[in-house]
Amino acid sequence: MKAIPKETLRIIDANLNRIGEGLRVLEEFARLSLNDTNLTQQLKDMRHGTLDIDLQLQEQLINARDSEGDVGADMQAAGEEKQRDVKEAVIANARRVQESLRVMEETAKAPDISLESDKYKQARFALYTIEKDLLSRILRQDKLKRLTGLYVIIDTAFLEGRSPAEIAAQVIRGGAKVIQLRDKEHSAGEFLSIAAVLKKLCSEHDVLFIVNDSLEVSLAVDADGLHVGQGDLPVATARRLLPIDKILGASARTVEEARTARSEGADYLGVGSIYATATKATAKVVGPGRTKEMRQAVDLPIVAIGGINKSNLREVLKAGADSAAVISAVMGAADIEEATKQLVNVIEEENIE
Repeated sequence: MKAIPKETLRIIDANLNRIGEGLRVLEEFARLSLNDTNLTQQLKDMRHGTLDIDLQLQEQLINARDSEGDVGADMQAAGEEKQRDVKEAVIANARRVQESLRVMEETAKAPDISLESDKYKQARFALYTIEKDLLSRILRQDKLKRLTGLYVIIDTAFLEGRSPAEIAAQVIRGGAKVIQLRDKEHSAGEFLSIAAVLKKLCSEHDVLFIVNDSLEVSLAVDADGLHVGQGDLPVATARRLLPIDKILGASARTVEEARTARSEGADYLGVGSIYATATKATAKVVGPGRTKEMRQAVDLPIVAIGGINKSNLREVLKAGADSAAVISAVMGAADIEEATKQLVNVIEEENIE
């Protein structure tokens, strides 16, 4: 068997090192940032599989290594020196691994090299999918971090001739962090038209936009997420049909319902009715104490809902809610923007304390 040229060994060594380093970075993001067992395992298996070479070749690679003489050691590509957020780091490391896998795929075709070219090709294509899933989950995590503060539900049943877009504009000016659109009154086409306008408005002001119940409308307007109740589309089905970067909320009255929603893929819980509410007279009141129970049982963000207003909002927050959803406290006010501001002020004061 002919000896493998030193320059070829150096190419193999450098690219295997890049593959291992890049996959380790991606694996750590999946494991420690996302706590995602499936993605972590996929990346770990890929790392071990692509770096699995026989001991004799490994010794040759190490002997051929010349880090001090590598002309590329001090080279830096444009933009490499800038700071990166998690998304940029994932993209950069995925590209690095994909490029090195391509190099290995071609190098492995050379005579007298005991490596399987197809193994690196398969890993490269698998990583394209993993990169997409990893980025999507990170984007979903970013949305969940914004699920704080005041969560305003614009219910078309309480419009009383007012424009939903104008109401949304007022609550946004008042400081709401999240807007959910609930529409049981209109046709699917009218619901879609209203949602499209509100989605555009929310995007322009960096406010999360959630659609209640309707998966079709949520998908059509590219909403940030969907919220489903106990009698709506099952959580598991909604999670399967939603794009992976969209957040999914689920209503829960009991700890058992919360645990089921968590296991089926819900990203956050809508817990209530915390107090009696005129917007849903048949709703069972669970009290703010239920929020504490949910907090202890399930590791998901909690949005408290039902009868919340300025007088009891502080109690809801002290019980452990990450966000408070309101309808009549805002839509029933003579000055919607001012009512929103007052609720937001209570939340900000509670956060400071």
